[in-house]
Amino acid sequence: MTYVVLARKWRPQTFDEVVGQEHVRQTLTNAISLDRVHHAFLFTGARGVGKTSIARILAKSLNCESGPTIAPCGHCTACKEIAAGTAMDVFEIDGASNRGINEIRELRESVRYRPSRDRYKVYIIDEVHMLTTEAFNALLKTLEEPPEHVVFIFATTEPERVPVTIQSRCQRFDFKRVPLDQVCGHLRTILASESITIDDDALFMIARESEGSVRDALSLLDQVIAFAGTSISAEQVTGILGISDRRALFEILEALVQGDVSRTLELCKGLFDYGIGTKELANQLLDATRDLLVVKSCENSRTLVDLTKSEWARFHGLAQTVEGGRLERMFGLLLDGCSEIARSPFAKMLLELALIRACQVPPVQSVHEILEQLSTLEARLAGGDAGGGSGGDGPGGGGRARGTATTDGPASRNQTQLLSPATTATQPSNTAGSA
Repeated sequence: MTYVVLARKWRPQTFDEVVGQEHVRQTLTNAISLDRVHHAFLFTGARGVGKTSIARILAKSLNCESGPTIAPCGHCTACKEIAAGTAMDVFEIDGASNRGINEIRELRESVRYRPSRDRYKVYIIDEVHMLTTEAFNALLKTLEEPPEHVVFIFATTEPERVPVTIQSRCQRFDFKRVPLDQVCGHLRTILASESITIDDDALFMIARESEGSVRDALSLLDQVIAFAGTSISAEQVTGILGISDRRALFEILEALVQGDVSRTLELCKGLFDYGIGTKELANQLLDATRDLLVVKSCENSRTLVDLTKSEWARFHGLAQTVEGGRLERMFGLLLDGCSEIARSPFAKMLLELALIRACQVPPVQSVHEILEQLSTLEARLAGGDAGGGSGGDGPGGGGRARGTATTDGPASRNQTQLLSPATTATQPSNTAGSA
């Protein structure tokens, strides 16, 4: 039996099966129910968040034998062919390889003819931003006055490259990255159906590495299963995906906060020897430092960082041992280092230099401490003024002529500069009196 990869096996076939994107699902299902389906849609968002899947589901909803319906049956000929990508009236076009004006002219010619069997001709153009300017211009007229039996669905990860004239003729839907907890829940459901066990930390790492892309999460899960089999641990995930264990990153953060240059570089060398790339390690350290800064600065940090409960507890404990200002400077140094690493052939040395600088960031004094130091300095200066004033002509104090200091030489000039304006102003009269 041929193995089917998880991303294809678990691709959603109805609106209810889509993970996340509630705002898109609700709008489209309401439009179908009210018979207010637009003739052109623009789906934008990051990779793997459901743009093409929802486009196919919309095509099935419009052409299902029991439709138009918000719940396509999945069993009729139209639903099966659309799911398999073989429907004669649903055209999936790759905008990157069919980007010229000739391809769009052929599309315009075919649009005029009615569907062969289904209710609608549906054109799904993926990566539509790759079309040339001439191709977009050729498409404008068709989008402005389309036949009633045609629906266009454009998908793109770069909406800013789609001309405004095209966007204005479409209903735009911005797809969001899927929240981490929803990705974890979806993966748990799949693993339970596949009879595979996994550590919570391992599952969390896979979901975190996907960065909100369900397709990427399933692809990573496929890779981990191929390596680990039916029982997956966190150590296996870090090994096969080439990511740093959060415990190692936390140890590096501890060494940075403690200013221990030697231990910081030793820990990094261990990760280098393990196979972690320099740029990848730099980015992960920057992310970890950012998480520590957020935990330090925000009361609701638990919802702002992608950390497990145990990880958050360790970060919270470490955050109490470092000043916020010092941590900000450390983050700034690592950020500058990552920027330089991205464009330098000496990435390893630049990362080590950034870590040494971060270790050597001195504690930041608070405004209260600075004011206290200023007050102490003012008091000492005032005490010096009082001592100098007691050496006048009165009893017990020798005048200037009797003093040990003279008005000549650098020491005397420096002392004069420290005197207050009032004391300096009375100096000539005292000198005259003693004479």
